[in-house]
Amino acid sequence: MQISNEELVGEWQRLCAAYPLAAAQALRQLAERQSAELARYFYAQMLADPQSALFLNHEQVKTRLSQSMQRWVCNVFRAPDAAGFVEVVEQQRKVGEIHARIEIPVSLVLRGARALKQRLRELLEEHGLEEPLRRQAARLGADVIDLAIEIMCFAFSQSHDRNSRAEEAYRLFSVSQNVGVEKERQRAALLDWENQLMFDLAVGNTAVGLPQLAGSEFGLWFRHKASHAFQGSPESASILDYIAGIDRALLQLRGGCETSGEGSLDLLHQIREQTRAIRFLLDSLFEQASDLEAGRDVLTRLLNRKFLPVVLGKEVLYSRQSGSCFGVLAIDVDHFKQVNDRHGHDGGDQVLQQIATLLASNSRGGDYAFRLGGEEFLMVLVDIDASKALQIAEKLRKRIASETLRLQKGGELRVTVSIGMAVHDGHPDYERLLKRADQALYQAKREGRNRCVVHGGD
Repeated sequence: MQISNEELVGEWQRLCAAYPLAAAQALRQLAERQSAELARYFYAQMLADPQSALFLNHEQVKTRLSQSMQRWVCNVFRAPDAAGFVEVVEQQRKVGEIHARIEIPVSLVLRGARALKQRLRELLEEHGLEEPLRRQAARLGADVIDLAIEIMCFAFSQSHDRNSRAEEAYRLFSVSQNVGVEKERQRAALLDWENQLMFDLAVGNTAVGLPQLAGSEFGLWFRHKASHAFQGSPESASILDYIAGIDRALLQLRGGCETSGEGSLDLLHQIREQTRAIRFLLDSLFEQASDLEAGRDVLTRLLNRKFLPVVLGKEVLYSRQSGSCFGVLAIDVDHFKQVNDRHGHDGGDQVLQQIATLLASNSRGGDYAFRLGGEEFLMVLVDIDASKALQIAEKLRKRIASETLRLQKGGELRVTVSIGMAVHDGHPDYERLLKRADQALYQAKREGRNRCVVHGGD
């Protein structure tokens, strides 16, 4: 069901018109004078709820939300003109969409609204208004808050439904474009890790550190992609348990625990049995997978925008739960219009296909590559810090700049890319991370292109 902004604006206008102008003016004056107190009380009540800690514990959220809340209080309680009603309705929609994006429970929002109405009534009692006017202002304030929350919840529901549909599609899709190819790729990655481990054990290379399965190509792919695609299946849970168990054993060995030759053989035998079990479970999971095309860019075969909210939301949640970090690279082909002008759109498409191949082939198993449209690409780098992410960005930039691209009609050319990088800092809204990467990209272009720029933070 769709409710237009015009309908909501009309409802807000009728609500305000049902009360005396004096009540609306008293409410507006109180809001302007007491916005700081209302914001303080609102967040004091919210932070007292353990459920809110997941969403309000980021330092920038704490410092910025108070000011945002004060503006919200003044906006919803003022007596706007026709244009102002449109603005205030649109504001509630935007807030609801943000709540959906960072998955704030509706129950938490409703609890905050109840606290806000309570404090508003208390402040009106202290304001010294005559009894009839005070009651009218209090009812108007409660009705305005209820309507604002209703619009937020409606926007939340719409956005959440879209995200849920995309989430379900992504779970079926995310494993691979081609299940057979991905199956063999991941079996090979698991075998490579096992061979490296056996070599290190054979030569006694335990002091430097044995290769952890969770951080291997296979481990990154399974933890960030496959486990999400097969969420809820017993096979997926078992594989995650095997990975954790193997790494605990390797960590203990690396920690300097004395292990006899026979003990090392026992460990090797145990790990080989567990990796064999992982391969068996992996085969079973791939038998359940479907090869879906929705969500993949037709030209480049990279992911498209459809699954970007799902991937980023999942990585924000994973980062919050595990304490790990991830980064975003906003990538743009330099002077791409000149490529189209000189070689036609077919030539431009061939360039984009080859760049997409370079991005996919120079990323790790758990990373994501998207084509956002035109010559714009985006990469999500998982389990990584800022220094390592910048190294990968520079490697990609240099790799693309050094590659000779070939056109079907003959001819060769080289192109460069500009890259803007931002690293997740704990903020719950991934849109902020995307904006920071875009800002860094624009800076890279302003500074001459063919370069990587890291967002400097706020």
